[in-house]
Amino acid sequence: MLGAGAGAADWNKDERAILATLRLSQLPPTPADPSSRVEGKPQAAALGKRLFFDQRLSSNGKISCASCHDPKQQFQDGRPVGQGVGTGIRRTMPVTGTGHSAFLFWDGRKDSLWAQALGPLEDGAEHGGNRLAFARLVQQHYRTDYEALFGALPDMQHLPAEASPLGTPAQQAAWKAMDKASQQEISRVFANIGKAIAAYEKTLHFGASRLDQYIDGVLANDKTAEQLLTVSEKNGLRIFIGAGRCVTCHNGPMLTDNQFHNTGIAPHGPMPQALGRRAGVAKVLADEFNCLGLFSDAKPEQCGELRFIADSPALEGAYKTPSLRNVATRAPYMHAGQIGSLSAVVAHYRAAPKARIGKSELERLKLSEQDVRDIAAFLTALDSPIKEQR
Repeated sequence: MLGAGAGAADWNKDERAILATLRLSQLPPTPADPSSRVEGKPQAAALGKRLFFDQRLSSNGKISCASCHDPKQQFQDGRPVGQGVGTGIRRTMPVTGTGHSAFLFWDGRKDSLWAQALGPLEDGAEHGGNRLAFARLVQQHYRTDYEALFGALPDMQHLPAEASPLGTPAQQAAWKAMDKASQQEISRVFANIGKAIAAYEKTLHFGASRLDQYIDGVLANDKTAEQLLTVSEKNGLRIFIGAGRCVTCHNGPMLTDNQFHNTGIAPHGPMPQALGRRAGVAKVLADEFNCLGLFSDAKPEQCGELRFIADSPALEGAYKTPSLRNVATRAPYMHAGQIGSLSAVVAHYRAAPKARIGKSELERLKLSEQDVRDIAAFLTALDSPIKEQR
């Protein structure tokens, strides 16, 4: 049964005010990233798109960014943890709309899309590559497009075939044997690869969902909006913004506060990783590719998010609030796929179990089994197309 009792008059003034903030039409333009001077250039996005799908950017020639961020699967992979040249310890996060977030990854260990793009390239479980080999790949296959954006590539004739500060023991030894100037030149090419990929990723945007259409109709007192949500979905929406307190963290047009919270999810992976945001703070501050680093195009005063970041024991076990757009298509859930269904996720939040690491922010909710099913049903109304817009 569709629409019964789902008219505009059903929502009071306070509820309407909350609903109005959730519409995709209220999403501001993606903030500019001062650390990348090429992000808004169409030619950078075009180069980044080619790099995004290039499997040669891996140690085995079989893994690209799209291997885990698959356009056919909402730019994620549907696995509990990522699978590249090896097996990771975290769930693949979608990249659509991530330009609105100051910190990337589940633990926020990167502070820009381009720095985020670099991490998997040298990670032994993901692309497993090394930055000198990547620079040579750019020289061989992308030189013209690269140099049109970033200037001349460095001379690499005197350098080894492979070298990286994060690679195999042989690659690390080769990197240490290089002079500092050469290390910086290759690292800059590596950083520019990330900036091109980020320029492409920032072209990916969500289209309107049934929820957006429904809210627009409600606010316009359009009775035809009643047909857009089922009774169960409407009840789930009411609980979502009310008794369920979901909107406390899943708010705004992207349905995320882009912050980090401990919600008592069972830890996964090595203990330092299980510390979540607290470990991420240390990593982002030490990252050579952060906003304040040598390869950033930003001025120090433009790196406010990084300059005022602080460590705290309260961040232990805290992970990033993901956007709920298209969430119904992204099972399993949580930072390592610990929960298999939306109903089970809602049930977890209702139960509010104690955290094994840190302190959970959750409090038990008085929700019925039907309420749990209704919230899960509502979340299917967030499905929407992903569009490439430059």
